[in-house]
Amino acid sequence: PMKIVGITTLDVVRANKFVGELTGKNPNFINVPVVGGHAGTTILPLFSQEKAAKGIEDDKIPDLDKKVQNAGTEVVDAKAGKGSATLSMAYAGARLGKAVLAGLSGRKRVECAYCKSEVTDLPYFAQKVVFGEGGITKVLPIGALNEYETKR
Repeated sequence: PMKIVGITTLDVVRANKFVGELTGKNPNFINVPVVGGHAGTTILPLFSQEKAAKGIEDDKIPDLDKKVQNAGTEVVDAKAGKGSATLSMAYAGARLGKAVLAGLSGRKRVECAYCKSEVTDLPYFAQKVVFGEGGITKVLPIGALNEYETKR
């Protein structure tokens, strides 16, 4: 199993919240996979893979995509450079930590994480993984992408 893991859960949490705001659904029951990296345009939320996001009009997806990419900058700007998204980072860290600990105790969990990857020519990439005993036991395929996601 792989043991070097980077956290990208904050991007997933943000994507879930923004989909919940648009659809009126509880973000606790939304799980938008976010692949790529954790900076600007390297962040790619896969809204097409989340059932709750299927009702969002196609023309709203590019703005929603940018909102996820820029969410951290917006918080820093709102705090005039004197802070960042501390509580949401703590929540995201706790969520990933809970998944890792569940996996280590034998209860497999799927989360997005930044890890060694072979899905692109990049050595590390954020994608869905399975946490199990010993760490990441499986890197899952990215899955089907819609036209917008493929072009991005």
